[in-house]
Amino acid sequence: MKIASVIVDVPTFQTNKPFDYLIPEKFEEVIQKGMRVIVPFGSRKVQGFVVELKDVSAIEELKEIVEPLDAIPVLNDELLYLGNQLARQAFCLKLTAYQVMLPPALKAKYEKYITLKKDGLGKLPHSLEQFFQEKGRVSWTEGEKKVGSSFLYRAVKKGWIDVYYEVKDKGNKKLIEYFRPVDDLSTFKQKVFATSRLGKVQKKIIDYYLSDFRPHSTTELSKQFGNVRGSLQSLERMELLKSESFEQYRDPYKNRTFTKTKPLLLTEDQKRAIGPIVQTIEKELHQVFLLYGITGSGKTEIYLQSIQEVIRRGKEAIVLVPEISLTPQMVERFKGRFGDKVAVLHSGLSVGEKYDEWRKVQRKEVQVVVGARSAIFAPFENLGVIIIDEEHETSYKQEEVPRYHARDIAILRGKMHRCPVVLGSATPSLESFARAQKGVYRLLTLEKRMNEKGLPDVQIVDMREELRTGNRSMFSRLLLEKIKERLSRKEQIVLLLNRRGYSSFVMCRDCGNVLQCPNCEISLTYHKVTNEVKCHYCGYEARTPNVCPDCGSEHIRFFGSGTQKVEEELGKLLPNVRTIRMDVDTTRKKGAHEKLLKAFEEKKADILLGTQMIAKGLDFPNITLVGVLTADTMLHISDFRASEKTFQLLTQVSGRAGRHELPGEVVIQTYTPEHYSIQLAQKQDFRQFYQREMIMRKNGQYPPFYYLVQIQVSHENLQLVVSIMEKIVLFLRSKLSKEVLILGPSASPIGKIKNKYRYQCLIKYKKEPDLIDILQKVQEMFQQDQRSKNVSISIDLNPYTLM
Repeated sequence: MKIASVIVDVPTFQTNKPFDYLIPEKFEEVIQKGMRVIVPFGSRKVQGFVVELKDVSAIEELKEIVEPLDAIPVLNDELLYLGNQLARQAFCLKLTAYQVMLPPALKAKYEKYITLKKDGLGKLPHSLEQFFQEKGRVSWTEGEKKVGSSFLYRAVKKGWIDVYYEVKDKGNKKLIEYFRPVDDLSTFKQKVFATSRLGKVQKKIIDYYLSDFRPHSTTELSKQFGNVRGSLQSLERMELLKSESFEQYRDPYKNRTFTKTKPLLLTEDQKRAIGPIVQTIEKELHQVFLLYGITGSGKTEIYLQSIQEVIRRGKEAIVLVPEISLTPQMVERFKGRFGDKVAVLHSGLSVGEKYDEWRKVQRKEVQVVVGARSAIFAPFENLGVIIIDEEHETSYKQEEVPRYHARDIAILRGKMHRCPVVLGSATPSLESFARAQKGVYRLLTLEKRMNEKGLPDVQIVDMREELRTGNRSMFSRLLLEKIKERLSRKEQIVLLLNRRGYSSFVMCRDCGNVLQCPNCEISLTYHKVTNEVKCHYCGYEARTPNVCPDCGSEHIRFFGSGTQKVEEELGKLLPNVRTIRMDVDTTRKKGAHEKLLKAFEEKKADILLGTQMIAKGLDFPNITLVGVLTADTMLHISDFRASEKTFQLLTQVSGRAGRHELPGEVVIQTYTPEHYSIQLAQKQDFRQFYQREMIMRKNGQYPPFYYLVQIQVSHENLQLVVSIMEKIVLFLRSKLSKEVLILGPSASPIGKIKNKYRYQCLIKYKKEPDLIDILQKVQEMFQQDQRSKNVSISIDLNPYTLM
């Protein structure tokens, strides 16, 4: 008797434990740990993950597993372990932790199909092979009727057939039609010799097969001989050829040719930095490196050459880059160096493309994964290095459940594989730099640009002075003059605006009323193209009113500047200027990001205007001017990291200018030019900024001096929210040590979202060994509280947003 312990797809904390099921005899050789299975649960059938196989169970009467969903496990032992760790650290269900590791195609509703692989030709029962001949692909159910499920699983294991899931309304497997000779070469020749009625095109096709005796795709034959469909069908009727379908991966980059690149000669700085990384790869040691290098200092080449060493040793590499800098350029660097050994995983791909890229990893067909945050879960089993580029980026922290930080997962996997983790940035997070200063991480530095050119010249413009002298435009005189200068020299310009939409908010000038979202305590944002006001929290939208809804005044105006408004103003000041605008609205469609950057690279525009997504990852030789229109937007939000984020953004965007032969200039417009984050970004002086900011953090008792936990409760009933939050705080005060600081309960900075009131408390601590267990108890206590039905609780370790 074999038993499987299964985590079922019933997302409640009551079912957050393994349930035992009997494995039917026919599946005993099939079911393995890490597979998805269908099991009976109550009166329904649900999906689940097999987490353990055993011989005995404490339950006497066990239900049977209905069927396996996979031919090979989708989660290996390491990922199952990671899932358990993630569920504990992120206070989420085990089910949620496992699901975040898989591509969306494996989470949706699907139909299960099989296709014939080349290795399976002639090895299947005649009835099934005939079925493939007629249909190209066969549903799993049809295959079972023909030969039984046990044979199908055996055939998958032997590599004769392939299983895939067609996602309803999402992604299918891409099939390519082939024609292959029915017999072996000598029989084929005899049959051809005995056939006297071959047409002209048919004869050409047969000669082609005789010279290259293997299956050929219809596309390949059409390229050689024109329209061949009729001829191929005739040859099939003569029983010389036979049609069949094979899977072809969807390649998001099929229309791109990547120029093969060779390793560059390293500078002395780069040699010093890469040495320790290569040593740890050779010795198979785990070490976390912080690669701190100014913009343009050649961090990417160090990544590439480290990966080369890993591939040479037959191992694998994961490279994480922030979603917004996963530009075609970044993909080009890795594909150009390592070609087909690279899979790319990010949100710009379709469901089918993501599924295909993930399966290349699962089938060990690639050795490098380049991707955004969730690529850290790539199912590699022999990792040699993990690299996180722009490690300071807050997008590496997932804001919804499970709230994990990719860096923590990377370090955990690095320890398990005994391999180095490289964190790279020109503006490291204060937490990482502090760890490097303490020796927890090893610091590697690149102080010079690769081309020996200096950093761009940065000038700060005080916009208060501009106003005093009568300039009410969003462009200072200096910036406008420099833009005109570049346009006359046919050079390119990047303009950064740290906003989206046309205008930040809509206000009545008579009564001061600002249009608010009816469901959230937040002002609505104006979008000119649709003439609507929208809430970026709950999605509420409405037509922009002509009169104030409070006092009826017609003096209703738009305040603040969005990218659309800047584009319009540019058009008025410089009528012939060619502008490409990149923001959330213009890059919404698949491939739009790539298309816009390609157009800019091909000099089809003079100015690239955008939000944060253009601040990093761009490397165009013709950019000689960067203008920052609103440097202090982020300085005034209630976030202890506001100065750090401002310094990072300004330094990163400044680094886009003058990266090649032409010298670069940067103009930063601000209403607070005296702020140290702006002053030090002008000099790109990270170390000085680090020292200043650490004083502020120490005084405020914030990271890296303290760790943080944010607990938030939300519900439509305000009194209930307050009373539950008070109960949680009382419990924490009774259980945690006296050194721990508990702030709250208090209303969250945005007190209401989607008609739900939000209260929170903040825990600051240095060392608290039992904290995770105590927070688990808070969650359990909360689940048992009868009043807490429909109340949401979130526990966030080391939060990156306190809104």
